[in-house]
Amino acid sequence: MKHPQRIELTPGYTISRIITGLWQVADIEKDGNTMDIESAASALVEYAESGFDTFDMADHYGSAELISGHARKHILKELPNIGSSEKAKFHTKWCPKPGEMKAQKVRDAVLLSAERLETEQIDLMQFHWWNYEHPYYLEAMEGLQKLKQEGLILNLGLTNFDTDHLHLLLNEGIQIISNQVVVSLFDRRALGDMSRLCLQHGIKLLAYGTVGGGFLSDRWLGKEEPSLSRINDWSKMKYKRFIDQTGGWVKFQQILKVLNGIARKKEVSITNVATRWVLDQPAVGAVIIGARLTESEHRLDNVNLFSFTLDQDDHKAINHVLSDTHQINGDCGAEYRQPPYLTAAGDLSDHLEEQKSIDPCLTISGDKNFQRLDSGSYWESVCGYSRALKKGGIILVSGTTATHGKDRVICRDDPRGQAVYILDKILLAVSALGGKRSDIVRTRIYLT
Repeated sequence: MKHPQRIELTPGYTISRIITGLWQVADIEKDGNTMDIESAASALVEYAESGFDTFDMADHYGSAELISGHARKHILKELPNIGSSEKAKFHTKWCPKPGEMKAQKVRDAVLLSAERLETEQIDLMQFHWWNYEHPYYLEAMEGLQKLKQEGLILNLGLTNFDTDHLHLLLNEGIQIISNQVVVSLFDRRALGDMSRLCLQHGIKLLAYGTVGGGFLSDRWLGKEEPSLSRINDWSKMKYKRFIDQTGGWVKFQQILKVLNGIARKKEVSITNVATRWVLDQPAVGAVIIGARLTESEHRLDNVNLFSFTLDQDDHKAINHVLSDTHQINGDCGAEYRQPPYLTAAGDLSDHLEEQKSIDPCLTISGDKNFQRLDSGSYWESVCGYSRALKKGGIILVSGTTATHGKDRVICRDDPRGQAVYILDKILLAVSALGGKRSDIVRTRIYLT
């Protein structure tokens, strides 16, 4: 079998351009039945032997880290002579609940993943943050960067971060090499401002959702639309929502017909064409294709990605059929943070409500008729004002600057980064006093 192409994600760090995604482990185990670790690990060893030697997982993907740890041990023992032990890379994610991010909390999370992966250094730790209103993602990323400097982490990446907050972190000096986001024919949000920022800073997009949970394949060409109630796996539940948002089943079938015409000409599959289109995007370093370990695998088909190219006419035909599709709302990752929630579970509002917690630095005083919110900022005590006030049904937020904690200035000399931080800070104050974004009726912006 031919091996997938490789790419240098950052100087000295090379990965397969097809990353094997292990999120399906959580789906397989969703009813409480844990996968057989040894059998699943043996499947990963087979992937590594055939050049599919870069793996993606997370702290909440069921047994994925444990399986990968066993696989890594076998690869080091069984495959040293063919170089697979050096090439194999294991990427994981940390997705904590919003709250204070003390250095020890960050360290404990990384050490737990390292223990599961049976390694002293994590190849790529990717960070996800649920709610930007809570600013402790700054402390979390700074904690991760310190662990990188110590050698516990080799590289740092993000997952589902939007362009504004990637910009903010870069301007705060965080060394980021990748951002894992959805990129597909259904979802092209990352190909605008996000790609421009990544190209400017040498960051690669690791694209997932490229085959739409398997919908972008020959098996769905000409098929009737399934109802969500008839779909059993989480991945298809999620990407059926993407199809509904971008144009519906009729439009989806039109896209498949165009892809099928190109596929027949190239003697490859529809999935190959859809994935090749993503790989052709300038900021995309690799695609992440999910595997249902011990159940099914598509390595023989996926390796065909590198047997053909899409020419100008192919791209023109694809662009034409996509021209009247609807764009997904928001920036990258918005589907996890605001309606419409394009996830397997659908509406995440209850989950996000559970994730909410009052910032421990904020204090609320008063009664139901009048409340004041203080944040402990240096300027509040010096100038004698509150972060916000609530009287009856009205919330008034005081003048807001990019001051983090007591007196730290965020994104000094960077108006864009400061504006991002300030707007999050205002939303946190409104939320702490019982309001929400849609309640805001007036803002004032001062430029000095």
